[in-house]
Amino acid sequence: STTELNKKALKRTAAAAVGMARSAGKVGKIRLSKIPVKQDKVRTKIALDPLSIPIEEKVNLCLESDRCARVDRFIRRTSVYLACEMVQKNFMSSEGADITFENTLTYCEVFALAKRGGVVEYMDDIAGGSAGFEIVKNFDPPTRAKEVGKRASQLAAAKTLPEKRTTVVLDQDLVALLCHEIIGHPSEADRVLGREAAWAGKAWWAGMRGKRIGSQLLNATDDPRIKGALGYYEYDDEGTPARRKELIREGILVEHMHSRETAAEFGVPPNGNMRAQSFEYLPLIRMSNTFIEPGDFTKEELFEIREGVYLKGQKIPSIDSRRYNFQISAKEAFLIRKGELTGPFRGASIVGVAPEFFTSIDAVANDFEMRPVPNCGKGDPMQTIAVGNGGPHIRGVALGAGVR
Repeated sequence: STTELNKKALKRTAAAAVGMARSAGKVGKIRLSKIPVKQDKVRTKIALDPLSIPIEEKVNLCLESDRCARVDRFIRRTSVYLACEMVQKNFMSSEGADITFENTLTYCEVFALAKRGGVVEYMDDIAGGSAGFEIVKNFDPPTRAKEVGKRASQLAAAKTLPEKRTTVVLDQDLVALLCHEIIGHPSEADRVLGREAAWAGKAWWAGMRGKRIGSQLLNATDDPRIKGALGYYEYDDEGTPARRKELIREGILVEHMHSRETAAEFGVPPNGNMRAQSFEYLPLIRMSNTFIEPGDFTKEELFEIREGVYLKGQKIPSIDSRRYNFQISAKEAFLIRKGELTGPFRGASIVGVAPEFFTSIDAVANDFEMRPVPNCGKGDPMQTIAVGNGGPHIRGVALGAGVR
């Protein structure tokens, strides 16, 4: 790649690319699946252009939200993050493709950390998508910041739950992280093939396509074409038209995310998941908007059990190299006893083994939500990219839930 837009630099860069391609060709023959050659222009429709909002108004909104988060003397740290990105990609290939994608990404996050005695807890909230400043207006950062501050302060005074094997109900935010780490990344075909081992880069279900990996209630999808979601696009960075992919259908592993090269190796059509952080990087197979599909239960029906733990909000995941064993900490937890909730409790985590937990799922709610993830990382050197993850409330059995 080059940042010098002159003929000499472009010729030098092209010659270097040809040289690297010839060297790579000596290692082994590379096959690329055929794709339709497209000439197209795609532009995200937005209601409120972020550039039309004066910088002073944005700064004042952040400062006001920061003040709102400081609800009492126990709040020790706060932050408000507001970002608006205007991205234009031009993709042209030797096959004749000529694709322009103009996208607007907007997101806002509020954060508050509280300390009571020796206990430190935090809360945050985020909104974002492939949209304009209307995302921020609808999010209402000052109101969200005040709520985040209150919950952080209350949680720092909460008790803990001892860990035990139990039935768990996970909210949409925690499901989004579970889907990201244990379904999304292992679905990337380079990881299935064992070629991307950095950052827990292997796949626990390698070689299991067509086999059962979860209960019949588990359905998971990757769909780049969800307008408004943070991972929206119509073409990937190889020029492949994007499409919806059924990763898991009724508990059966159906499809992986592919590049043109991995699709040829698997003998399947490419499905448009190659993306690069910018022109300086090689595209990698990346999830787009990856989520667990909603079910038929109401949220309230999931609590109709004798005993269990309700885990809300995502914090930090801990996973093995294959993403087979996992521990994900929640922001807060509630005891479930005969449909009634008691809490909140702090410091709880869910501990599980991927196929065991997915097989134990016996209820999936109909309250689907998508979460923005502006900084999904992969590769070495690291590339960060915007994706969406989500799902409804789900119920299953965890090896452990609570505090060790």
